[in-house]
Amino acid sequence: MITAIVNHRTVKVGDLDIFYREAGPADAQAILLLHGFPTSSQMFRNLIPQLADKYRVIAPDYPGYGHSSMPPHDQFAYTFDNLAKVIDAFTEKVGLTKYALYVQDYGAPVGYRLATAHPDRVTAIVVQNGNAYDEGLDNDFWKPIKAYWAEPTSKAKRDAIRNLVTYDATKWQYTVGVKHPERVSPDGPAHDQFLLDRPGNDEIQLDLFLSYGSNPPLYPAWQEYFRTHQPPVLIAWGEHDPIFPAAGAAPYKRDLKNLEYHILDAGHFALESNGDEIADLIRNFLGKHLKA
Repeated sequence: MITAIVNHRTVKVGDLDIFYREAGPADAQAILLLHGFPTSSQMFRNLIPQLADKYRVIAPDYPGYGHSSMPPHDQFAYTFDNLAKVIDAFTEKVGLTKYALYVQDYGAPVGYRLATAHPDRVTAIVVQNGNAYDEGLDNDFWKPIKAYWAEPTSKAKRDAIRNLVTYDATKWQYTVGVKHPERVSPDGPAHDQFLLDRPGNDEIQLDLFLSYGSNPPLYPAWQEYFRTHQPPVLIAWGEHDPIFPAAGAAPYKRDLKNLEYHILDAGHFALESNGDEIADLIRNFLGKHLKA
């Protein structure tokens, strides 16, 4: 049994308090875990102890998420560019000069901005339902969001996706595509929704749905980063995810030579149902590519 003490800390980044979970030896190789929507670093609550015997594992909450600062959306621009800037500054605050990335959902556009800005810092990447290719957005889930991108000033288009921040939508994300949903703890979506339901957080999330439209134009640059720098990449992708389907995983094969590819019998939050499997894949993968 692997045991680890997980510390829950907050560091100042500019005017923001950024909360993070940290475990593992301070002088070990680092792994930066970047969460998706609508969750926070709590999505890694079980994974962190499974990696922390050998690695320094750090999982921050973005502004507006988890226990980090949540300035109103008219006082802070909730864009993916800004999230990446904050997390970039966060890595410097906590002394991460080199790190492997775990990216899921929103973690991919945050993490790939870091990787393209600082390719020398990224030692490896674990991708779990994190998109970098147009094929990964060609599905029904994205249609109303793309309609909002096309008419960003339309209140009707904005309100049409407001249901995505409801408890029913959050629970759906955790259980959709899961063979045994009874094995998925209800604590994750309940925790997430408690924070989503804070006054004003819905507007933050809608701003970020709009900002997600800034990511596809960057896909060519991210793909060029893959081709040029060839980071070791582990794909551990939930096959039954209707948000980021496996069609978005296959294109990574075009650009990466050092790729380990696994399609899992899981949904969007694969750690909830396949956490032990993913932890084993990560430990084996990083054991090959990160030398002490």
